[in-house]
Amino acid sequence: MDTRVRNVPPKASAMLEALRGLGYSTADTLADIVDNSISAGATEVHINFSWEGGERAFISILDNGHGMNDPELEAAMCLGEKNPLDERSDSDLGRFGIGLKTASFSQCRSLTVASRKPSCAVSCLRWDLDEIAARKDGVWALIEGPAPDSGSRLSVLDGVSSGTLVLWEKLDRIVTSGYVADDFLKMIDVVETRLAMIFHRLLEGLQPKLRLLINDIPVEPWDPFLTGHPAKSWNSPIARQRTSAGKVEVECHVLPHKDMLSPADHEAAAGPDGWNSQQGFYVYRNGRLLLAGGWLGLGYGRAWNREEAQKLARIRLDIPNSADADWKIDIRKATARVPVYLKPWLTKLAGGYPQQGQKGIRLSRRSSPRSGWSEGRAGVDSGAVQGRNALQGGSLSPGCRSGVRVSRPPVAACKGHAARRRGNRSGAANLA
Repeated sequence: MDTRVRNVPPKASAMLEALRGLGYSTADTLADIVDNSISAGATEVHINFSWEGGERAFISILDNGHGMNDPELEAAMCLGEKNPLDERSDSDLGRFGIGLKTASFSQCRSLTVASRKPSCAVSCLRWDLDEIAARKDGVWALIEGPAPDSGSRLSVLDGVSSGTLVLWEKLDRIVTSGYVADDFLKMIDVVETRLAMIFHRLLEGLQPKLRLLINDIPVEPWDPFLTGHPAKSWNSPIARQRTSAGKVEVECHVLPHKDMLSPADHEAAAGPDGWNSQQGFYVYRNGRLLLAGGWLGLGYGRAWNREEAQKLARIRLDIPNSADADWKIDIRKATARVPVYLKPWLTKLAGGYPQQGQKGIRLSRRSSPRSGWSEGRAGVDSGAVQGRNALQGGSLSPGCRSGVRVSRPPVAACKGHAARRRGNRSGAANLA
């Protein structure tokens, strides 16, 4: 006997309103949109914030990627068009196929996407939660074309051969009751600081893979590891572990004591959340930062906590996008859990590697009972180098000499970078 089934699609309005509560921050949301741009081959992304008195405030994201034709755009605007279990290219930063929509709905009620491919006309589709809520039939009504009076905002595509524009309007989750222009500017500062950290590896170098601009001002990368800084205490060889889901790489870093940094560099190196919060693992997928700081629940017997004594400890951890299921990466790309088969290896690296070179590390203050991490200065001699070379699975990367990166100049002070340029932002953000 054939199995009887029923088709029970969710009501559009109820489903879309529910998806707004996934907990995205504005910075996380914009990072998700930039991920899509990178996956589309973009090398330049412009994020524009426009206040326009608050009621008509909007945010747009324009990239120079390969763009979409009309059928491709319709598929991109459909929730769940891609299966997260499907195999993806190594460079793909997406996974679930709903990030563009859920991320955008968490910030706004009107999402417009316009795109063009070379030698093609611009295609434009729009989700409007108010329009959908007004319907009584529960239909997933995807609207063709921009909102009334918003057509001029799509004109930026007129001068490009290919690319995509994402437009957020009706910013009800951003411009709330009592929200003023200064709050808008502070939000821009926070977004810039976060994106400078999330995409720092793609923004770095003389020929960066990505140019990211906010209101036409380039975002400067924030490197949590002070790569190339002359006062850098130590970094390990790169340890590698092959798994069924791909290769995992780990590089451990000890940052300089504050006495070895200028006040500006010390403030910059603290990161968006401060020295204590920024210690621990930095988990990357395809060069894009997923998690910044924390000890991933690792520890001997009980999980390690962020402590003052370990605030100079930062560990780069690279995973492939084929390992998303093993690491339980969530939709917001804000949560990752270490697979059971990697916990012993990572615990040993995080908890023991400085002890292997302890003979050559002169600690000026007390060290951590678990690892030898210290708030103090570290001077490295040949004993430390021998200890580093003993790190299992590791080999010195090309940019290292005796375990210390020397390929790039000292880090520039970045913290407060957006705030120092607030005058520029005010004009660019159209605060009339």
